[in-house]
Amino acid sequence: MKSLTKTRTVGGSLIITIPSEIVKSEMLRENELIEVEVKKAKKDFFGSLKGIGSFTKEDELKGQFEE
Repeated sequence: MKSLTKTRTVGGSLIITIPSEIVKSEMLRENELIEVEVKKAKKDFFGSLKGIGSFTKEDELKGQFEE
């Protein structure tokens, strides 16, 4: 099961929290030995400019003559 979570600093270490859905589905208990695979999540900006529309002639002219 996969999940995204943020790291936090405690003392000199980084820690993560395992979401409760994973804890329940895997029947995890305190002090159990588990395996964790670490990969940095890549930010996906696809669709972040959705709805901005295309430049018009007026937009292009504004940039040329503004001081």
